[in-house]
Amino acid sequence: MTDRPARTPGREILFNAFDMNCVAHQSPGLWRHPDDRARTYTTLGYWTDLARTLERGLFDGLFLADVLGTYDVYGASNEGPLRTGAQVPVNDPILLVSAMAAVTEHLGFGVTAGTAYEHPYPFARRLATLDHLTEGRVGWNVVTGYLPSAAQNLGHRDQMSHDERYDHADEYLEVVYKLLEGSWEDDAVLDDSVKGFVDPAKVHAINHHGRWFDVPGIAITEPSPQRMPVVYQAGTSPRGVTFAGENAEAVFISSPTVDIMRDSVRKVRAAAVAAGRDPQAIRVFAMNTIITAATDEEAWAKFEEYRHYADPEGALVLLSGWTGVDLSRFGLDEPVGTVESNAIRSAVETILGARREDGRPWTVRDFSEYIGVGGFGPILVGSGPRWPTSWLRCRTRPTSTASTWRTPSRPARSRTSSSSWCRSCRISGATRRPTPPERCATSCSDAATGSRRTIAAAGSGSAATCPPPRTTWSRSPPSSPGSPGPDPVPVRSRPAGPPR
Repeated sequence: MTDRPARTPGREILFNAFDMNCVAHQSPGLWRHPDDRARTYTTLGYWTDLARTLERGLFDGLFLADVLGTYDVYGASNEGPLRTGAQVPVNDPILLVSAMAAVTEHLGFGVTAGTAYEHPYPFARRLATLDHLTEGRVGWNVVTGYLPSAAQNLGHRDQMSHDERYDHADEYLEVVYKLLEGSWEDDAVLDDSVKGFVDPAKVHAINHHGRWFDVPGIAITEPSPQRMPVVYQAGTSPRGVTFAGENAEAVFISSPTVDIMRDSVRKVRAAAVAAGRDPQAIRVFAMNTIITAATDEEAWAKFEEYRHYADPEGALVLLSGWTGVDLSRFGLDEPVGTVESNAIRSAVETILGARREDGRPWTVRDFSEYIGVGGFGPILVGSGPRWPTSWLRCRTRPTSTASTWRTPSRPARSRTSSSSWCRSCRISGATRRPTPPERCATSCSDAATGSRRTIAAAGSGSAATCPPPRTTWSRSPPSSPGSPGPDPVPVRSRPAGPPR
């Protein structure tokens, strides 16, 4: 009988999948793999099949990335991203959610949408509509933007400075909170043939007048199951961490080492405390790329096959966009030194924070190979029964409480791989069978510990504390292994062959 790790009650580990409505998300070049299905990303069948697979594998959610521009920092042109398919062409992720929700019962959806270029009034309506259609299974990954091309195509010379984008996002969320949590009272909808459909006395103008937005009127959507969808956030720069501490219920991080992961989680927890919240109110999702098969040898062979299809130019296209630095201007063997960025500062900090085992500085070539399969996060390679134990030992340390799972390729056989490793996780005590989603029973007028912020109650002069919405797609709290063990060997500096 296989030994199982000790189980300690009260610890819940959540799993998200990670994808993007494009042909090459985090592993450019793998769309050329003969079994890859990424080319069908423009069809509903691709996404509904993925949703069914994730639901069968007991995933908690699907996290959908997005950008509104091209990665034209590399070479100061669109040639690199177009040639490599690096996150272009890219379609709108929000339009996928309703179809995937229709074929699933428990799967949640974290959708990326930016605050920089769309007014919060129509966006709040779209969020509420999705929350209704999914019956409370939608979340919003709040991004402030980082690609200059997006700003330029929307009539701006350049994007706002890094920290100013977060100041702007603060007010953006304030407007959305007021519309979705403060404008309509819980019992405003009467649905009464005599009294009318809505009680006008229970719908209030939000009267918001700020630095960037003037929204005097009422929300035009009735309260949805969550009112405010679950708020995700992915920035771990100092300003981004402050924003997360005040607003986020789930934070996505991409850390190449356990030490960097631990430091990122510590900062997020501290920011929550500084904002007057319970530090455990924020779920931290750490990205992992999982490559699995029936045996260890087959899994390692698959990994080497993926590396063969990885596109170094596409990797540098993505890295240039993430850092805001045109890496085409550097020699491949030139060290990467100090970088000041107006793009994603946490990406820069991740690069400079990671250390090579041999002690030498990272070069441009190193990074093109490092992120070519799966981006910045760790890669775990092995058979279904092998890797969950190492993964769980890593996760039971005081770091993240959740994981975002990224598959480098989208082959048809991924359904078998997903079922294999999910069965192994259930055996190890990481997951349990799903429970039906809950309806949110709280309203904006209720005071709650761990609330994100206090806003003016619509229609009154008083202040109302808005509680964070529930993550309605969470599974039953599982037990998790207790005693930590040795960290798994990072694949980035892997041994010559499969682990023995």
